Amino acid sequence: MFAVTATRIDPDSPLDGLTLGERPEPEVLDGWTTVTVRAASLNHHDLFSLRGAGLRQEQLPMVLGTDAAGLDEDGNEVIVYSVIGGGADETLDPKRSLLSERYDGTFAERVTVPRRNLVPKPAALSFEEAACLPTAWLTAYRMLFDKAGLEPGSTVLVQGAGGGVATALILLGRAGGYRVWVTSRSEEKRARALELGADRAFESGARLPERVDAVMETVGQATWGHSLKALRPGGRIVISGATSGAVPPADLNRVFFLQLSVIGSTMGTRDQLGRLARFLEQTGTRPLIDRALPLTEAREGFAAMHEGELFGKVVFTLPG
Repeated sequence: MFAVTATRIDPDSPLDGLTLGERPEPEVLDGWTTVTVRAASLNHHDLFSLRGAGLRQEQLPMVLGTDAAGLDEDGNEVIVYSVIGGGADETLDPKRSLLSERYDGTFAERVTVPRRNLVPKPAALSFEEAACLPTAWLTAYRMLFDKAGLEPGSTVLVQGAGGGVATALILLGRAGGYRVWVTSRSEEKRARALELGADRAFESGARLPERVDAVMETVGQATWGHSLKALRPGGRIVISGATSGAVPPADLNRVFFLQLSVIGSTMGTRDQLGRLARFLEQTGTRPLIDRALPLTEAREGFAAMHEGELFGKVVFTLPG
């Protein structure tokens, strides 16, 4: 079968380790099943894997990809939940992994997963839209509706408009009744965020007209100081990533004096993925897709993410 595979780790030139071509059929483990992939979406996790984050040279070759939608063995339309783990909250299982870390991922004609990792795809969502949900959109859903602890009408600041999680936060926040503010270094991305439904857009690091109830943080080191200063007393930062660096000054005096909360968030549960899909079905909210490419042209999508030339998700499609 055709697949997109990591064959070499290179922190400086990650795309050099990307190989497109034929791979053996995936192994079906006990209690697992096969999904015929119709669409899969790209995440920063895939680029980080090529740099060696969570993936070692001795594990290669590894089929990349965490997200997919397709058909199960009975022809049912399904979304693939990408966390391989157990318990009521799979993300807290110390032995958990994502597809493409220990087991081959979704950038292939077929992928095998535990049977319980299949979530019914609402008919109202296309395969391309559904494929955007399991990582970026699920992460945003949990950040907003679980970890932030906010009521509708609250003000949320999204740092770094443009990426898959950030655009999901804007769209979900708008649909959930929050006032959504965003930041970006790019004037174009600020304008597009406003078109998407953000209430206000500011330059990165700009002084805000008032303090916010919560900050949704995925950038990390470059925006951390601004995130702390943007919060009202008693507010909270929900952080699910640190793409610009993981060791900013903590500014602990501000944290304890203003009684701020810093909440970590990783992915979401299988049940939350099901609720997210229903939320989109009920509200009419849909993922923003920057571009859809045949899986055979996956290198173009990886290059666009590597160069930061995205606003929304990259989706890879396979013929039905």
